[in-house]
Amino acid sequence: MPLHQKALSLIILLALSSAAFSAPSDNEPPVFEGLIEKVFETFDARQAVAVDAEHFYAVNNFRITKHDKHTGEPLIQWDGISEDDGPLIHLDSAMVLEGKLYAAHSNYPIWPMASSIEVWDTATMAHIDSHSFGIQLGSMTWIDRHDGFWWGGFGNYDRVQSGMSEPYGETRMSQVVKMDEQFQIIEQWALPAALHPKMSPMSNSGGSWGDDGYLYLTGHDYPELYVMRVPATGGTLEWIATVHIPGLNGQGIAWDRTEQGRVLWGILKEDEEVYRITMPEVVLPVRQAPGLIRKLGDFAQ
Repeated sequence: MPLHQKALSLIILLALSSAAFSAPSDNEPPVFEGLIEKVFETFDARQAVAVDAEHFYAVNNFRITKHDKHTGEPLIQWDGISEDDGPLIHLDSAMVLEGKLYAAHSNYPIWPMASSIEVWDTATMAHIDSHSFGIQLGSMTWIDRHDGFWWGGFGNYDRVQSGMSEPYGETRMSQVVKMDEQFQIIEQWALPAALHPKMSPMSNSGGSWGDDGYLYLTGHDYPELYVMRVPATGGTLEWIATVHIPGLNGQGIAWDRTEQGRVLWGILKEDEEVYRITMPEVVLPVRQAPGLIRKLGDFAQ
């Protein structure tokens, strides 16, 4: 199907789907709808997409291809040679900051899990830096910058890998972390148990902070984004809303911080397509402060 026809079909499909907001069901948070407004065919978009003012970057396990953001034309590629003998074997989500592309990398599905952050110069696509976590919280799946800190996700999996007898870490052990300038972890949060069925047997694949102050996470398969909030108390993120996007299947996402409006980029792994998505406003009730304050005189004598 020609590109413009496929994009039109996706728009029609979304228009015929549910309204921009629907009530929660089965005690899940409210659901909003996003709109895929443009589709780009690529040959590398199997893990994630990153974006800056003029380009998007299609991420494969061991390759990154820089494309013109408006036409989709491929311009330059960094090639890690191969899965077997290249320097990197499993890149995941990526983001661009001040002319550098930062990508999460792990040795998935090798055990024990080891992870790193890899960095490229976006002008030349030369690899310029690396930060190793070694064996730590799982397989690093995404990285982002928000509120003066680095943030990332470490995935664990219910899937039993080839040659193993136990799950690859267990999905429930996946975590979101906050890091300082040297990528040292200073805080970490678990994912809510209600999200585990949405991600099992895989894990949290992508994450990107919106300008609304919410963290948007993806799994590996469902056409959904999970809107999360850092809790006022405790060590588990709050799942406050879901954004449904027909045609998406999880993987790495990236908010476009160079354009006006709510624009997010994602991929469809099986077709190696990159999507430009218009996102809804997620409007929720103001969070109430936890706990109660009582005066001593309020207690019965």
